[in-house]
Amino acid sequence: MTALVRAAALTNFSEVAQELGFDPGAALRRAGLRAELIRQPDQLIEADRVARLFEDAARSTGCESFGLRMAARRQLSNFGVVSLLLMHQPTLRQVLLTLIEHLHLLNERLAIQVEDVGDRVVLREELLLPGAAHQSIELAIGVLYRMGEVLLRERWLPTSVSFAHEPPANLAFHRRFFKCRVEFNGAFNGLVCRAADLDVANSAADPVLAEHARKMIAALPDDRQRSIDQEVRKAIYLMLPTGRATCKSVAAGLGISMRTLQRELDEHGFTFKALINEVRQELARRYVANTHHSLGEVAAMLGYTTHSAFTRWFGTQFGCSPEAWRTRSAPSTRVLSP
Repeated sequence: MTALVRAAALTNFSEVAQELGFDPGAALRRAGLRAELIRQPDQLIEADRVARLFEDAARSTGCESFGLRMAARRQLSNFGVVSLLLMHQPTLRQVLLTLIEHLHLLNERLAIQVEDVGDRVVLREELLLPGAAHQSIELAIGVLYRMGEVLLRERWLPTSVSFAHEPPANLAFHRRFFKCRVEFNGAFNGLVCRAADLDVANSAADPVLAEHARKMIAALPDDRQRSIDQEVRKAIYLMLPTGRATCKSVAAGLGISMRTLQRELDEHGFTFKALINEVRQELARRYVANTHHSLGEVAAMLGYTTHSAFTRWFGTQFGCSPEAWRTRSAPSTRVLSP
């Protein structure tokens, strides 16, 4: 099943493109998207086309902060009917959990996880997209950052932002946008903030309006059934680098028993083993190509406790050693405009 995203993902695309001297209409047509979609935020469109559009825009303009510039203009209202429900949650933590619950209505490729680590919370965010999608992931994390900023204002003080991809040639816009430490070539995509910040009361929350919003969402036509294999893939993307991507942990994260998960996968012609292998292949391509990570670190990020086990698996999947793959896929020197 083709993964879809609301056309609201295109919000501010035209404005940013025009500021950079780029023709948004022509770019949309190249991506196979109608220009009218800008004015139809609730229309569902192919997530992969949107990701390619953003990468093309960044490449054509030489602006590696294209996605983040779009995020800087986003408002909570851009989430459509879900925004009313989010605005009236009692805390930012509940906002995030509610957002996760309704992600299938916004972007079927997006996965978010809230993980408590001592007095900190790690907000992991991944996009299940083939190949590099730096602009899409920066847009997604930027929107998450903006959400905290809108709801908590001056109380929103994340300690760091992490991106798994390499840094842009010019970090000026990233440093202005994120008022905290920004790290690239990290082990995950997402934010780290204080747990106490997530539990600050939202003074604007109204439980009556929240319940009204839930009823509105429940009444929405939903012709697309949530795909169990897609939900499992999302969970594996988030859990694999932490070493917790087991069938039992994924089932618990989805709120079902391991037996139920295995039965539902079997009914749809999937196995957990095949899905985790598929996700490993996609992440291996990203991690091995990034020379910032040692191959030992890559092995651990893919859930292997020994380098030898990782090397054997990699050879079976790709027909060569990870060392050979890294050498072969080494990029040429980039020339980027500031």
